[in-house]
Parts: sequence; C-alpha cells; structure tokens
Amino acid sequence: MKPKKVSRRQFLAASATAAAAAGTVGTAPAFSRDVHGGDKDPWLPHQADAPHPLQAADYKFFNPDEAAFIEAATERLVPDDAIGPGAKACGVALFIDHQLAGAYGRAEGWYMQGPWAKGEDTQGYQSRLTPSALYRAAIKAIEDHVASSHSATPFAGMAPDEQDAIISDLEKGKLDLGGVDAKTFFKMLWLNTKEGMFSDPIYGGNKDMAGWKMLGFPGARYNYLDWVDRHGQRYDQPPVGIRGRPEWNGEG
Repeated sequence: MKPKKVSRRQFLAASATAAAAAGTVGTAPAFSRDVHGGDKDPWLPHQADAPHPLQAADYKFFNPDEAAFIEAATERLVPDDAIGPGAKACGVALFIDHQLAGAYGRAEGWYMQGPWAKGEDTQGYQSRLTPSALYRAAIKAIEDHVASSHSATPFAGMAPDEQDAIISDLEKGKLDLGGVDAKTFFKMLWLNTKEGMFSDPIYGGNKDMAGWKMLGFPGARYNYLDWVDRHGQRYDQPPVGIRGRPEWNGEG
C-alpha cells in the first residue's frame, strides 16, 4: 500500500489538535465569570507573578580562581572598547556562574546516557559531562597547561596576547585538555558569553542593558505602534527589560 503523504501544515494541525485533546482528558472543568464596573479590578498593576531577579551578585558555582579565569577569558572574547563595555563590566561571568549552579549546569532535561560514540559537529553537544562538570574540568586543565608552559602565572595574570593565543588554540582544538574536548569547551564558553552579554538583565548579565544599547535592541517593550511605518530609522527609545526600566522600579 502506497503511504499517504502528509504536509507539514497538516502535521502541525494534527499535533495541535492532539495536544488540545490530551489537555482536556481527566481535568476539572473550567469556569468563567463576568467582571462588572463595581467589581474589584482583578488585574491591578504588580499583582501578577513577578519574575525573580538575581538576588545576590556573588558567585555560587565558581571558586575564586575559576571566577578569575572566566572573567579574563570572557573579557578577551568581548573586550571593552570604543563600541561598548566588555564582558566583565556586563557581568557575563556572573551570568555563567548562576547558570552553571542551576538546572543548565546539571543538564536537567538533557539526554545524558550512552552510547558514547563520537558525534558529528552538526549534532550539537555530545560530551558525557554536564556543563558544570565540563567547565570545572576544562578550567583546571587549562590552568595546568599554563602553569607548565608559562611559569607560575595563572591565565588571568597573563598578557592579553598570550591569553588570546590560548583561546585560539581552544577554538581550533589544538590544546590537549585530557578528558575534555577543547573545541567543545570553547563552543560552550563562546555561546554562554553571548548569552550573558545579550540576555535579559534579570539573569545577571547584560548589566545596565549595555549589550542591548550597543545593538540598539529595544528589549521587552509591549508595542511599537508608533514605529510601524518608520522604516530605516534608528529606534531612539531606551530598552526595557522583563522588570521594566530601572526608573520604573525605583532603582534609578
């Protein structure tokens, strides 16, 4: 029997229908009510569940030596220059630290079982190490390499051009990190650095929305009605984060 072809649109429609049906099985019925002018307004400002910002600007995963390495390495990836502040000023290391201390660092929700055959670059992350374990092992291996070939100076104390050479060797996979693949670590470090530079400030990076200001990104504004027809014009309004702007929250 010739198989019946299903278009992508049909597949998506069927999937959505199945998901909707699954959501109604065994659940309690939903109720609604009318809200009249004399009733108490159920959607007053600040009554919804507010996002939880980073409470403590301190390291939870990195020890002091590891933190110094990450601050130095990310600063070489995104250095302070005439375009804007670097990774250190934007809190990128703090962002990475808190991610590694949480679900991301533990690879929660990832498939982390075997088989352990070497994967292709197109297959994404293939290490058996969780992100937190990868960072810890890679930093130690890099510092051991630095100590054996660049006297007793740690990575953070090296000259910028020497740091760049180490990072370049990581990117090209030339550095032997023992049980850690150098290119895999570089890819994760580079990805996390970009995330820390441009994610919402609520997660600890992109301090003062500096990354967004550098790009001209408006952030989480609720509408752009005044700008729909203004093609090719630079958007001149300040960016807005998930929590709003500092002046809205009494922070500036």
